[in-house]
Amino acid sequence: MAEVGRRKVCDPGALLPGGFWAAVAVWLERPQVANKRLCGARLEARRSATLPRAEARSPRLSPGPEQERGAASSGPQQGPEPGRSSVEGHPRPRPGLGPEEGTSCRRLEETQGQRQQGKKQREVAAAPVLAEQPYRSGGGGKDDPAAVLDSLWDRFSRSLLCGRPEMLSFLTRSTAGSQSKAPRKLDLVLRTVIPKTSTHSLVTAPRREMVVQDVPNGTVTFFPLEEDDEGNVEVKMSNVYQIQLSRSPVEWFISVLIFCPEKWHSDGAIWPRPAWLGEELLGRLARWCVAHKKSEFRSTLSLVSIERYSVLYQELKEKYRDMVKVWPEVTDPEKFVYEDVAIAAYLLILWEEERAERGVSTPQAFVDLGCGNGLLVHILCSEGHPGRGIDVRRRKIWDMYGPHTQLEEGAIAPSDRTLFPAADWLIGNHSDELTPWIPVIAARSSYHCRFFVLPCCFFDFAGRYCRRQSRKTQYREYLDFIQEVGEACGFHVEEDCLRIPSTKRVCLIGKSRTYLPGAEVGMDEWRTQYIRSRQGLAGGDAPCPVPQVSACSAAHPDGSRAVGTGVRCDLEVSEARAEGLWLPTFHAREKAVPVRNCAALPRDFINQVVLQVANLLLSRKKSLTGGPQEGTCRTCNGGEVAQQLDRATLRRLKSECGGLQTLLRNSHQVFKVLDGRVHIRDWRRELQRTGCSEAKCGPRSEAFKTRICWFFTHHPDGCVLPSTSCPFAHGPQELRPPRPHKKRQAP
Repeated sequence: MAEVGRRKVCDPGALLPGGFWAAVAVWLERPQVANKRLCGARLEARRSATLPRAEARSPRLSPGPEQERGAASSGPQQGPEPGRSSVEGHPRPRPGLGPEEGTSCRRLEETQGQRQQGKKQREVAAAPVLAEQPYRSGGGGKDDPAAVLDSLWDRFSRSLLCGRPEMLSFLTRSTAGSQSKAPRKLDLVLRTVIPKTSTHSLVTAPRREMVVQDVPNGTVTFFPLEEDDEGNVEVKMSNVYQIQLSRSPVEWFISVLIFCPEKWHSDGAIWPRPAWLGEELLGRLARWCVAHKKSEFRSTLSLVSIERYSVLYQELKEKYRDMVKVWPEVTDPEKFVYEDVAIAAYLLILWEEERAERGVSTPQAFVDLGCGNGLLVHILCSEGHPGRGIDVRRRKIWDMYGPHTQLEEGAIAPSDRTLFPAADWLIGNHSDELTPWIPVIAARSSYHCRFFVLPCCFFDFAGRYCRRQSRKTQYREYLDFIQEVGEACGFHVEEDCLRIPSTKRVCLIGKSRTYLPGAEVGMDEWRTQYIRSRQGLAGGDAPCPVPQVSACSAAHPDGSRAVGTGVRCDLEVSEARAEGLWLPTFHAREKAVPVRNCAALPRDFINQVVLQVANLLLSRKKSLTGGPQEGTCRTCNGGEVAQQLDRATLRRLKSECGGLQTLLRNSHQVFKVLDGRVHIRDWRRELQRTGCSEAKCGPRSEAFKTRICWFFTHHPDGCVLPSTSCPFAHGPQELRPPRPHKKRQAP
């Protein structure tokens, strides 16, 4: 036995020992968070067990944690041997002792608080594990995970008493020959660890482990499993390791121990090097132990097979990776290609499992609303699913897909004309203003139509979504709103977290209905009432006391109110109703996307604002230090700067995304904006801090001397850098023509 790492854990919030078991639950359920070579883990079964007395013949197993919790409520839990120390030389706090160890001396030592602590530790440890991944209960079959765990523990616990005293000492955290004769309560978990499937990986097959949690003793031990020639599962004694929580009178520690270090075999994936366990894993566990924030979302890929996903994702990634090389759009090719590959892999597995559940073999048909670049449609069609994509604006890459990928250019306004009765699934991948409408369109297209949405931007039925709960993040609140929409439309809505390179990666899925087909008429009336009840809630408007349609009070997608006379509003409503629109105030996205990042503003206007702000900073700096180039740099916040600008300028900047701050950030040569404060950029410090090479800032750079130096022209003391060092031109005579950008050509 060898200790490969030990960390002191600072616990100012008094989260231990409960925080330790929450951290262990993360390592059990989501090991890929720490070990990037893993795809995930599948928790198959869980049992409560008793490590028998030294003279006992057979171990006792209980059906599960529920029965154990019931026993805990009726009496104290069995604790570890009294007097044992978690850290050598320091006694550790003991949970309450069981009645079988109840001598008079020990009963005097026990307190009610200690018994409650032991009970609380067991409940805390049991709660996080398998909270989101339900295990299958035993049915008695040979291949049933619960039956496998029962049989495995029965044989293993017998072997501990018969001929493995060292392993028993390691498991119970005691010296050989001094094990307690009292039975010890344990939690058993059977899990399968799934490595990432890759051409570079030597390990691709999943491996099973038996995890033994000894809550009162503060240990969790991992036993690798292997199958013999007859198919029986046995414990592999080589790669056994244990994570311990211990305490001195004033400090907490966690440590990692290996049972037999000379027999440890590292495969680089499921079983990493001992140094990694003692450094990387231990460091993460130490941070997780005292983390206050709990995740608002479900575990990644909780609704599909992680093992199947890992294999299919690698296959699709290899198949479509060449799209990165020929990507004709201005967007980041790697992000969009691999994100759509991951979404396609998820949908293909979801649909594959759905066909198996329904006993059908026909591939599901789909429609992708707001398909964007169309790559997701292209992949799904190439993998055998009939479908099409619709978007308001055509993309360059559409011409590269071929005739089998059906992509249509056109705006979608929710109405009786935009129903898709032949589609099995409607997809909304970052579909913006259509996101809340997709469950409605799916529900009204046909009773058998399902939906998949991946929300990104926050839209209501008509306009921007207005946040109403400060206790939740805006993203969490919007996801709850879309789930509410799906439920109002009559769907059982499920939530899952995708494995994609995006901060917005939670999807919502409606696979089944909450009502029978005969109740469709009444359910549709309820949908109409719900949509009308949302009228006036978008864009920050006050809610309407009575559900009604009012175009004049609705908001546009840009968050501003509809502008026009009452006659014009009534005319728009009448035209919308004549076209069969479900909500006359809905506005589809324009085909031409306006640029609103201050880049399209007139150059004279930008120069005027830049000069005004710079003069403000220089004047304040001069008044404080006595000179514009000396002393500490003066900064201003946005409010101070805005007070110096006239109303017409502020009104014009307000119509741009980010307003004044965006304009100042765009003027990178002059200003530096940090934490909402702006100051004049000091290029001497910038060049020292960044260590610009000649290729980046020197004559070999493509941008070198292609723009006039603002400081040389406008600063009262000129530029602080000599002409040879400044990347900008000191006068027209130094200007160089800009080099044209090289564009990748599509084959």
